[in-house]
Amino acid sequence: MQRVFSGVQPSGDFHLGNYIGAFRQWVADQESHEAFYCVVDLHALTEEIDPAYLRQKTFEAARNLLAVGLDPEVSTIFVQSQVPEHPRLTWLLECTATMGELRRMTQFKAKGEGRGQEGVRVGVFAYPVLMAADILLYQANRVPVGDDQRQHLELARELAQRFNNRYGELFVVPEAAVPAVGARVMDLQHPGRKMSKSVESPLGTIAMLDDPGEIERKVKKAVTDTDGEMRYTPEEKPGLANLLALLAVATGRKPDEVANHYTRYGDLKRDLAEALVEMLRPVRERAAALGAEPGRVEEVLRAGAERAHSIASVTYARAAEAVGLLG
Repeated sequence: MQRVFSGVQPSGDFHLGNYIGAFRQWVADQESHEAFYCVVDLHALTEEIDPAYLRQKTFEAARNLLAVGLDPEVSTIFVQSQVPEHPRLTWLLECTATMGELRRMTQFKAKGEGRGQEGVRVGVFAYPVLMAADILLYQANRVPVGDDQRQHLELARELAQRFNNRYGELFVVPEAAVPAVGARVMDLQHPGRKMSKSVESPLGTIAMLDDPGEIERKVKKAVTDTDGEMRYTPEEKPGLANLLALLAVATGRKPDEVANHYTRYGDLKRDLAEALVEMLRPVRERAAALGAEPGRVEEVLRAGAERAHSIASVTYARAAEAVGLLG
């Protein structure tokens, strides 16, 4: 059985884009792969974050991974910092990567806009190498990523191949898996940008645990356009295209097919709100059930860290020996 690995940062609240673009695929993959899913709390340290807030959000992230349908009897669910091989392998890979490769990373360049690269934390610069270590430790064949993370996965592939060429075949070279539809769920109020945990957009972001009334209110107020023509053209009509893509994902159809069933934006929004409420209902119900089981999340994380460590420690030991470190 091939392995799949993915991770999510614990900063902010999970939203519809996380669910459609990542978590639904994670749940499907756990049935056909040996699955490792990680709350990447070390990555969250690249920005200023309150320690108490980080601990709270790490716990909530783990709880919500269970709520979306990940099964700890099937998947390994753990917190990154509880497996010490992650930063240890990162150093070996940082000694393999080049400054030029990391300077070309789009997210690093974006962080430097306005304040200059000299003011950007070293962790932001090295972030993609830690991500590569996360993946390569578990010899993952498949990595579900949003299309904005493809560049980072390409770096992980390059580092794996370079390390293998220098020291022997130690790492599996991973492949990306990006959903064809719904990989980029756009903000309902600003359809030119992704729905995001880090961008304040109260009406534009549907939280994964929003109640039905809140989902209906946000969809009703979603931006469309003024010409009233029902067609799926993301470049010309990004707001409408986003709504059509969401309903397509929620109902298992194609956006063009959805568009052919409607003539009025109001009808589309009504049906979209109903579909999203139903799609997220099991998530809300499982989250509520976990709230009634004190200690359940901690128990899952303890077992997950033990399982992850048993795999990661072997990979790291082989890599360390290959580069000449004493065992």
